[in-house]
Amino acid sequence: MPTPADRAAHFLALHRGPSPLLLANPWDTGSAKLLAAIGFSALATTSAGFAATLGRLDGSVTRDEAIEHAASIVAAVDVPVSADLENCFADDPDGVATTVRLAIGAGLAGCSIEDFTRHPDDPIYELGLARERVSAAAETAHAGDVHLVLTARAENYLHGQVDLDDTIARLQAYQEAGADVLYAPGLTVLEDIRRVVSSLDRPVNVLALAGAPAVSELASVGVARISVGSAFAWVALGAVVEAGRELIDAGTYGFWDLARTGSGAARPAFA
Repeated sequence: MPTPADRAAHFLALHRGPSPLLLANPWDTGSAKLLAAIGFSALATTSAGFAATLGRLDGSVTRDEAIEHAASIVAAVDVPVSADLENCFADDPDGVATTVRLAIGAGLAGCSIEDFTRHPDDPIYELGLARERVSAAAETAHAGDVHLVLTARAENYLHGQVDLDDTIARLQAYQEAGADVLYAPGLTVLEDIRRVVSSLDRPVNVLALAGAPAVSELASVGVARISVGSAFAWVALGAVVEAGRELIDAGTYGFWDLARTGSGAARPAFA
């Protein structure tokens, strides 16, 4: 079995391939096993998807719950796993470092840190503090035998601050602070993504949103990684809603076509 250090090194190497790393985001151990079985070479948890399994909205999971969940995903699969750790559950750099130490202890290959404060009236950390938080995360992530792959996220576009220059400046600051991967979720214009990639020296992740450029287009501008966030979790819940409505409204069982696909994939994945 690969060691945590091996998994982390392999995860970082996957960002340097000839094509973008397609990073699937499971929401429980079953979906993790299934996604690994169908061919994804790395996985990352989704905070919103995990919260949904608890009947909660994104942002309501505790640090202990997130770390325990991430550890369960790590134990379920052989591929590297990164964790969506939101803002690392802390405003201060020391709290961020504690979260990253827990992530290493969970056997993760990587984790992310956001600059979203969780305060709607002031959603983005001031740049100086944001950089200090990434620096604390990077120092902890890279201090031991495991080089935990740290993804630093600039959250502007998800919180009404559509400012590409500021987003690039933040990502550059996070790169200087030691982040291994840079990520600005919400970008969907290819030229904007090209500008981000060309402004940085580290791998860039793009979120596969509706209307975002196709994988081949993102590859053409140098994107190293593409993730789906909570999308697959919402797809699964959407399928349940459609199946339930069919049964209630039409009294028919057409949902079995999709059920057979799921069952056929799950049996070998779970065996």
